[in-house]
Amino acid sequence: MLRWLIGGGREPQGLAEKSPLQTIGEEQTQNPYTELLVLKAHHDIVRFLVQLDEYRFASAGDDGIVVVWNAQTGEKLLELNGHTQKITAIITFPSLEVCEEKNQLILTASADRTVIVWDCDTGRQVQKVSCFQSTVKCLIVLQRLDIWLSGGNDLCVWNRKLDLLCKTSHLSDTGISALIEIPKNCVVAAVGKELIIFRLVTPTGESLEWDILEIKRLLDHQDNILSLVNINDLSFVTGSHVGEMIIWNILDWTVQARECNFWDPSPQLDTQQEIKLCQKPNDISIHHFTWDEENVFAAVGRGLYVYNLQMKRVIACQKTAHDSSVLHIAKLPNRQLISCSEDGSVRIWELREKQQLAAEPVPTGFFNMWGFGRVNKQASQPVKKQQENATPCSLELIGDLIGHSSSVEMFLYFEDHGLVTCSADHLIILWKNGERESGLRSLKLFQKLEENGDLHLAV
Repeated sequence: MLRWLIGGGREPQGLAEKSPLQTIGEEQTQNPYTELLVLKAHHDIVRFLVQLDEYRFASAGDDGIVVVWNAQTGEKLLELNGHTQKITAIITFPSLEVCEEKNQLILTASADRTVIVWDCDTGRQVQKVSCFQSTVKCLIVLQRLDIWLSGGNDLCVWNRKLDLLCKTSHLSDTGISALIEIPKNCVVAAVGKELIIFRLVTPTGESLEWDILEIKRLLDHQDNILSLVNINDLSFVTGSHVGEMIIWNILDWTVQARECNFWDPSPQLDTQQEIKLCQKPNDISIHHFTWDEENVFAAVGRGLYVYNLQMKRVIACQKTAHDSSVLHIAKLPNRQLISCSEDGSVRIWELREKQQLAAEPVPTGFFNMWGFGRVNKQASQPVKKQQENATPCSLELIGDLIGHSSSVEMFLYFEDHGLVTCSADHLIILWKNGERESGLRSLKLFQKLEENGDLHLAV
């Protein structure tokens, strides 16, 4: 474990004049993360981080190892070895409140077609399931029913003892890429460009059998769905490879809003051809979402976009937030947002209300923001008038954390212990609030001096 003190920002080499990337000076007065701990345990890409409690987290990746860490000290607590190939999903399985045993469990899925249940207090391998016909790509726990689901080429339902309760037939060769829970004992599965609604049939007095039924298929996306998350009790949101964002009603699965009419197809071109002419798909892929009560924050290509749920439009954006695709974002207190990217950087943003209206209003669609496609000027006039009456916001860069040498896959935020990032460089970095850490060290020093009798207070 290495401790570094870091200074300020950076000026991207070779990009200072060419790239519109926003930069920040060396001071970074609003960036609290001025110290870092470099944690070494993995020997391949670290793709996953999961928080276990207020002071512990687990990391996993392509080396098949799970490591449990102390977020306060950076100490390696446990190393869990059991998979023979890369880990593809990880999730915690908390104990029920009524259960006497309070052991915290971790579920890990791997390309070796197994799922292992770990006791993360002892590091013990509780049980291993090896009956999968394909790689499990995602896991979800339904805490209320004390069950968990695995998604691959089919959907399986398991209890805490790892008994297979029921499963679907083979869904597709692409498999389930994401799962979320919605009301009425239902789950939503992203399978390619489709969303499939499944309902769980729980045991009753008449039947003790579990079952899972396909209820509906939603075919509104035109390309593969990359992100699927719940945003509140009323809605969930999906994002696709070609920049389509759709907000769905969580109860009747109808479309509440969308940001996908970004192109203006001519009679000679179909939609897919128009998309291809607009931009490379990777530059508009929606990799991740986060949210608060008012907004959905979307990582779209290299940019960040703030979509207001009430106004049903984008209210702020950073078209080039990073040099490469943004992989993960999270909302922090005080209207702050953190993003990480394939370029190896982690950046902190603040959502601010503009004091004066910009000369050019914020467009409604991601493509129009970037100037792609053909825009009908007359049709856009009412939209412009509506946007001028609203208060536009901006995303301002307040921190630039440079420590990783390769793609930063994701991060965790601990209110008391700092920020944890994982990367393709095999490292985990624990970013610390320098002022807070300095105060804690001074306090410990005074306490030690007082215990040893070396501290004499003047009378």
